[in-house]
Amino acid sequence: MNQSAGETFSATWGVDDFIGSLTSVSENTLAAYRSDLVDFVEWAERGLADTPARVDRLILRRYLAYLGSRSFAKRSIARKASALRRYFSWARRTGLVEVDPAVALRAPTGEGRLPRVLDGPELQTLLEPIEIDEAEPLWRRRRNDALLEVLYGSGLRVSELCNLDIDSVDLKRSVVTVWGKGGKERRVPMSLAAVETIQDWLTSRPEVTGELSGVALFLNSKGGRLGTRDVRRVLDERSVNPTHPHALRHTYATHLLDGGADLRSVQELLGHSDVATTQRYTHVSKERLRSVYTSTHPRA
Repeated sequence: MNQSAGETFSATWGVDDFIGSLTSVSENTLAAYRSDLVDFVEWAERGLADTPARVDRLILRRYLAYLGSRSFAKRSIARKASALRRYFSWARRTGLVEVDPAVALRAPTGEGRLPRVLDGPELQTLLEPIEIDEAEPLWRRRRNDALLEVLYGSGLRVSELCNLDIDSVDLKRSVVTVWGKGGKERRVPMSLAAVETIQDWLTSRPEVTGELSGVALFLNSKGGRLGTRDVRRVLDERSVNPTHPHALRHTYATHLLDGGADLRSVQELLGHSDVATTQRYTHVSKERLRSVYTSTHPRA
């Protein structure tokens, strides 16, 4: 999209103003919403509507049907419909449109994919690798041990892990203070293994401390704060199978529910604002139980 087109969208459709009105929303979500709206505006301006006031419910339904014909995944279409609902609700409040055409706009709810849960051998390989690279510096091994134990032992998002400072962890009380989505603070218990590996890492941390280190808990080889890509590389190096850092969070939640934890407690530990988000892990646990039953019961 060229600059003049972007300026037209901003002036006529108020896309930038809408994005600026969203608070407590991650940068990734903002970028996705903006992309979704720009795609819709480009489509609508091909002769259907040149201003938001000219958009009606029929046009929106035609757009969702168009997306379906272009083989977009149901989850993607559902996200785009959500962006349109939020945009036109804002447009109604700000006077860009008199009537909100996206009220009750429905879209496919998505595939409902279950999160992947790591099995015992996969966890063992990540947390306690049998084969140790003797050429790997001790500080790096200790750092990787600690960050993986925290990801699994406390169920942190990878961004939350990277944002931890030294004073975020209370090793005496085995608690970590996390700043989650929307700037919400929560305190999460740490496992004994996490506490011990962090203690080991802190003894080695001075080996890579530099001008950029500040109070960051986890550092990269240049002494700067560890980034999300760095964490992914750690998993790539240790994993037998391709694994995303979020799989450790999925595994943490599923193991808690398998062990009898109640849904509200898991919701609080994960930092979910809506219990419905946590509830999907109950389906994972049911699938795991069904799998165990099928594979072990003689009359299954």
